[in-house]
Amino acid sequence: MAATSLLALLDDITTMLDDVSVMSQLAAKKTAGVLGDDLALNAQQVTGIAAARELPVVYAVATGSFINKLILVPAALLISAWLPWLIMPLLMLGGAFLCFEGFEKIWHRLFHARADAQHALALDQAMQDSQADLVAVERDKIKGAVRTDFILSAEIIVIALGVVSEASFVQQVLVLSFIAIAMTIGVYGLVAAIVKMDDAGLRLMRLSGTSNLNQGLRYLGRVLVQSVPYLMRMLSVLGTAAMFLVGGSIISHGLPMLHPLLEAWHAWSLIIHALVGILSGGLVFLLVRLSMLIVVKS
Repeated sequence: MAATSLLALLDDITTMLDDVSVMSQLAAKKTAGVLGDDLALNAQQVTGIAAARELPVVYAVATGSFINKLILVPAALLISAWLPWLIMPLLMLGGAFLCFEGFEKIWHRLFHARADAQHALALDQAMQDSQADLVAVERDKIKGAVRTDFILSAEIIVIALGVVSEASFVQQVLVLSFIAIAMTIGVYGLVAAIVKMDDAGLRLMRLSGTSNLNQGLRYLGRVLVQSVPYLMRMLSVLGTAAMFLVGGSIISHGLPMLHPLLEAWHAWSLIIHALVGILSGGLVFLLVRLSMLIVVKS
């Protein structure tokens, strides 16, 4: 009898873990767009730091990210337990914010590229100035990156919560904890690799010797050094596109009037989601700008 009960318990645990695995994979897919933007933004935040301080800064931001998620995961679980009706509005708000952020990045690229370049140049000169307070600059970069991470982490947790909203409390805890840990390790592991790519490339380029192996390693080093700017640019573009797709998908599924269109044009759903994302981002951007103008005038 005891053996039968134990086997039944193990079978229940195995079934629950299988469900958790499936839901974790689905949540990971849903949050992939935010992950790409999180990766691009954090890699950009760390650039400009002295080479010897890059990894410590990444570690500091990753620690801040874990603290963010220690706050966000319990908050999401409490909402799911006590205020489940808030999940869809929070998802819609998260999707609208994603679209707004993507639209704002494109607007900045089109109309403020020169100002951004001048700011980056001024920051680079400050970093090279021996009189500059490099500790303060580094601290500001860490604080800015942790603030950005909090917003993106909140979006990741809310999207993941939407996937497991109908699951048991234990499954919600396991899935959200797995997503929080896996996303943090994945993002900041990749950020660390990206910011050290050029250093690794320079070391390979300095190898001496005329053997085929050394020549191949020197060539690999040149490729690594030259590819870093293009990689950062590609991450930024893919992250922005993913923000419109993910945000537009969330908003589309939250608006019943769009469901017949999505069913009728299922093959074009990605394009529909992207268009919804762009239009939503533009609308929120316009409302934010108008609100700012009203506040300034008043």
